Amino acid sequence: MGAVNDTRDARIHAAFARAAEAVAKGPHSTPADGRPRRRRLVMGDPQADLDRVLAILAHHDVLGDDGRLRPDVLLVSVGDHFDWGKPYEREAGAISALSLLAWLATHPADQAVMILGNHDLGRVGELAGFTDATFAAAQEEADRAYQGGHTDETAERAFLARWPRVPTAELVARDFGNFREAQRAWVEHLLRVRRFRTAYAAGPGLLVLHAGVTHEDLDVTGLPQARRADAGAVADALNGTVDAAVAAWTGGPLSVPGLHHPGDAATGEGVGIFYHRPSLKPEDAERVRGTPRRRFDPRRLPAGLTQVVGHTRDKRNRELLGVSTAQARDGVVRHLVTDGTRVDYAHGAPPPPTPEAAMLVFTDGGMRECPPRDYELFDLDTRAAAR
Repeated sequence: MGAVNDTRDARIHAAFARAAEAVAKGPHSTPADGRPRRRRLVMGDPQADLDRVLAILAHHDVLGDDGRLRPDVLLVSVGDHFDWGKPYEREAGAISALSLLAWLATHPADQAVMILGNHDLGRVGELAGFTDATFAAAQEEADRAYQGGHTDETAERAFLARWPRVPTAELVARDFGNFREAQRAWVEHLLRVRRFRTAYAAGPGLLVLHAGVTHEDLDVTGLPQARRADAGAVADALNGTVDAAVAAWTGGPLSVPGLHHPGDAATGEGVGIFYHRPSLKPEDAERVRGTPRRRFDPRRLPAGLTQVVGHTRDKRNRELLGVSTAQARDGVVRHLVTDGTRVDYAHGAPPPPTPEAAMLVFTDGGMRECPPRDYELFDLDTRAAAR
């Protein structure tokens, strides 16, 4: 085992070097090279230090000796490349997250597929007007208003009066707490060159995206009902809608009418397809009806389509779906299946697809909370956890 571990460590060290080179080069993206890939894997939200992300990839034997993905590997990252850790880890987290983003972008676009998450969009959304200096000042105030998981409402009102571009003190203190201007420059570049994707079609009925879409969301794109089991058509509709919004965007927070609206003090938290989660809670019954929103009814997922998503860990899924949290685990692939009436949720790979069933496969395993050897990637060809 010693030789194996030495090889893995050397590959991780080489990947750190490649990441540092990519950051130093500034925002860029390597074009697709058209090479076939033998292994196609999905990685859940990489909200963890770069060393842990690379350790997971090394454990699954997808890193090469040169510190890049092996030439025969295609990796899809489901988004949320920023924001993790405690307040004392903010600076390290900001540097680490940018290094990961740059490392992914230096791979060919058809080898490292980069899916947009709400934390990625936050850099050009809620945080669009901040500099490093103004964000530091806002965060100092936010830390006084939001402490230990609790918000001082009086302090937050004063905070929002001074910083109306954000919806809560918690967002600055915790949710988007690792922001730096350099991150925004990278996110904007990757959006404008269409390296960041809203969705990736991995097969005829197999789609990868950050948080999933329902019929209400696809109504916004104009995609006919008859084509909503076609992953390619869904991906084209979603990517086309977001790309058009980016092309029309000239400054300020980026929004996508009907699909994504960043939050602020006047309108509240951000809503849309990068934020929302499936819920069967009775108190969410009204919240799931329209779009954009923060909750959706999983019974409104398009039949015949399997969507591989991140964004939500096992315990939170169980809370929102009314399932016991006693068996909640980090690191494992999970699935939801619905026929439009019944909803089933469980650990493990989804069942074989059928025209009548809509499915979600969840890959966000709480990367920081799980030992690298236990963190599962999802294999797009076997439709199961990678072995």
